[in-house]
Amino acid sequence: MSAQADAGARRTRAWLPFGLIALVVIPGAGGVARLVELAGGPTTLPAKPHVTESPLPLTLHIVAALTFAVLGAFQFSPRLRSRRPGWHRLSGRLVVALGFVVALTALWLNQVTPRSTFASQLLYLFRLAAGSGVTIGIILGVSTVRRGDIAGHRAWMIRAYALAFGAATHVFTIGIGEATFGDSELTNTLMQGAGWVINLAIAERTIRRPARRSTPARAQVAIS
Repeated sequence: MSAQADAGARRTRAWLPFGLIALVVIPGAGGVARLVELAGGPTTLPAKPHVTESPLPLTLHIVAALTFAVLGAFQFSPRLRSRRPGWHRLSGRLVVALGFVVALTALWLNQVTPRSTFASQLLYLFRLAAGSGVTIGIILGVSTVRRGDIAGHRAWMIRAYALAFGAATHVFTIGIGEATFGDSELTNTLMQGAGWVINLAIAERTIRRPARRSTPARAQVAIS
C-alpha cells in the first residue's frame, strides 16, 4: 500500500465511529419518540399494543441499543485502542453487557409480536436469526479474547455489532424497497432481511481486509 493510500485508510478509520453514530440518528430518533410515548407523551409512531402494554423490555431495548451503538462505534477506533487500552477494555465490558440486553430484549419482543401472515412469520425468523446471531457473536467474542485470540475477538464482535446495527441499515433498505417495489408488508420484511445481509457482508469484508493488506509488524502495533 502506498503512503498516500495508507494515510487515507488511517483517516477513514479515524472517522469511522462518527460515521456509524450518524447512521443511528434516524432510528435513534424513532426510539426516543417511542420512549416519550411510553412516558405518557404524544403518540407519533404506529401503535404496538403487544409491546407498549409491557413497556419495560421495550424501554430496556431502546436505551441499551442507543448506548451500545455509540460505545460500540468507538471500540473500532485504532487510535483509542492503542492510546487508551484501559478505556477500550472497560468500555468493551460495558458494550458486551449492553449487547446482551439488546439481543435478549429483541428476542423477547420478537416472541410477543403477532405472526398472522406469511410476511410476519418470515420477519419473525429474520429477527430470531439476527438476535441469536448477536448473542452468539458476543459470547464467542468474549471467549476468544479470554484465550488471547485478538483477531478472533475482533471478528466476532464486528459480526455482532453489524447484526445489532440492523435498524440503521433498514432505514435505507426499506426506503429503497418501498420506492422500487411499493409499500407492502412483504416488501418491508424482505428489505429488513436485506439490511442484515448487507451488514454481515460489510462485516466480513472489514474482517478480511486488514489480514490481506497488513504486515505482521503493523498488525501487532494495531492490537497492542
